[in-house]
Amino acid sequence: TLDKVRKSLITLSFPFLLCFFSGSIYEMFGNECCLSTGEVIKVIGFKINKLIASTCENNEVSPFSAKVELPLNFPGLYKVVADKTPYVSVEEITKKVSIGPTRFGHPCFYSTEDIKLGNFTVNRGEQITFNSVEEVGGTVAVNCGVVRNNQSRSFTLPLSQEGKFYECEDEQIYTLKEIAEWKIPKCRKRIVKLSNTLHTWDCSNPLPENFGGCLVLMPVYEVQAVMKFRKDIVHILSDLDVEVKDITDCYDIGSFLQPLSLEDVFERTSKEFPMVAEIMEGPSGSQKPYNLLHTGKEIVIYKKYQATRVLASEIRSDSPKRHFLIPLSYKGKFKRRPREFPTAYDLEIARSEKEQLHVVATKAFDSPHKELFSVSVGDQFLVQQCQTSEVFYEGRKKVIDVLACEQILSDTYKKVLLPMYMEGGFVEVIHDKKQHQLSGICKEFRLPFNVKVSVRDLSVDEDVLAAVPGLQLEEEITDSYLLVSSPSGLVESWEIPVYRLNMSVHLLSKDVQAVVPPATKAMVEEISEEQYYMVRRYENQTLHPPPRPPKKPS
Repeated sequence: TLDKVRKSLITLSFPFLLCFFSGSIYEMFGNECCLSTGEVIKVIGFKINKLIASTCENNEVSPFSAKVELPLNFPGLYKVVADKTPYVSVEEITKKVSIGPTRFGHPCFYSTEDIKLGNFTVNRGEQITFNSVEEVGGTVAVNCGVVRNNQSRSFTLPLSQEGKFYECEDEQIYTLKEIAEWKIPKCRKRIVKLSNTLHTWDCSNPLPENFGGCLVLMPVYEVQAVMKFRKDIVHILSDLDVEVKDITDCYDIGSFLQPLSLEDVFERTSKEFPMVAEIMEGPSGSQKPYNLLHTGKEIVIYKKYQATRVLASEIRSDSPKRHFLIPLSYKGKFKRRPREFPTAYDLEIARSEKEQLHVVATKAFDSPHKELFSVSVGDQFLVQQCQTSEVFYEGRKKVIDVLACEQILSDTYKKVLLPMYMEGGFVEVIHDKKQHQLSGICKEFRLPFNVKVSVRDLSVDEDVLAAVPGLQLEEEITDSYLLVSSPSGLVESWEIPVYRLNMSVHLLSKDVQAVVPPATKAMVEEISEEQYYMVRRYENQTLHPPPRPPKKPS
């Protein structure tokens, strides 16, 4: 049966061919499909279709917990609990755990014993990152790495390496979809903990209202296949009651279409572009250009590249907020809005050499040192610079970090020092009445930066940013894109994100008529809250966060 095939997938490699011994009629996504006796399908993968979840306490399943069905787009961000069952060899890890080139495909393990590799020893308990599986000189091995004294050391482990390998604790957060695709080992369950609270709890939520945040996930798989006379990908639940036979060795596998994800296309060399492709599965969504990328449509993929976006969030006190990725080519104009600063330390971070920061205090602060200034609500300051100052504390001199400012009085200025640890509240006073382009803001000012659209982007039919009362431009990010257009001679091409768009294509043996793409249309992309946290999470991995504000002397 298909489920037996799925359970044997650790011994199979994709793609392979199956012949149906008994036919079946099944329904998938509301469509009735027929699989005839003798029909041949090319299996290109097994994919988790949904998850069966049970609540648990202390990482143990309760025998009385009810099982609920969760779709992969179920909201929330989750932490993965390390599996307590060890793997007995490197080969078992490679067969059961997803290891790949993307940011999700680098699992970490530790061995309970030292591993001696020539002149290098991996210590027991040391975190080993599995980066990729490669064949070198006819021998398959895993490229691994450890970090010692902030230095990365690379090495390879043969598949034959035995021992007890345990998963390391993972501090990252994931959506259920990411967990299903990358973090559930084959033939194992996965325990996860909810990292953030769900915003709403209504009768449509399948989880109990007193849900404690811990779930055991058991995947339900579907077979992904292509048929000889269909141009779309067929999805068949693996528990469908049919008999099949593996005929890979006696059939021409090249006669079937080869579906590619956007990640597969992006991994091709730059020399292979441009290329013509037909969409096998189009993305959902009514936003342009996604509404133009429907199943069966031909597209030209001109090139792959990294592009800059500005991550922005709606300014509002309640949640959820809307989040956007804005291209630097956005043609609307912005006016500044006041920023809020919770501490004196935040004033130092926001300070710029190009203009003096003018703020009003919104919260009083009584200084414990006579050398430093006590703030009243309504006090106005011009922020100068960070420096150190001597203060007397318990009869001793002590040097602390302070922020030098000028207090604005009715007819003069007074030099004052604010302790950097001061937890107060400040609002920026805006003197700049100019209208700014996005690219200019990124060059002239430090992010985060508060703005409102003053002139909408007239090059698009609907500017989604124009209706937002206020935006905080948070940071510049770099993301992967493909440049595509229609081969029918349209006057524009679009950038489509590689990692946020579910879309499958197959390549066509057609020449590209125009090697130079039409004018590029970079759209403002509205992203979900989960996608927002994913973008910030991976962008911030490459940045060194600023130090915490100094603590108030105890």
